[in-house]
Amino acid sequence: MNTNIKNTLDEIPNPDSDAKKIIGLVKDGNEITGYQLSNNRIISKEEGVNMAKQGKIRGVGIAHKGDTVYLKSIPNETDNDNLSHLPTVE
Repeated sequence: MNTNIKNTLDEIPNPDSDAKKIIGLVKDGNEITGYQLSNNRIISKEEGVNMAKQGKIRGVGIAHKGDTVYLKSIPNETDNDNLSHLPTVE
C-alpha cells in the first residue's frame, strides 16, 4: 500500500460484496453531517463511519481531525469519485 495513503487514513476497511457507495453529501453549511448511499438511504456522519468500519460502505477510509472521526475517499488516479466531488442532497 502507498505510504501516503496510510498517512492520511487511520483505517481502510474491507467492504462486503453488497457494500453501498456514497452518492451524495448532507451538509449544514460547509460541514458534512451525513451521507446518501447508493440505495438512496440517508445516514448520519457517525452512522457512516460505523457502517464503513463494518464493511458496509465501499470506496472510503476512516480518518480523523482532532476528536472528529469522518470518512474520506481512498486516493486513486481520479478525483471524480472523491467525496468532495459529490452533490449535496437534502
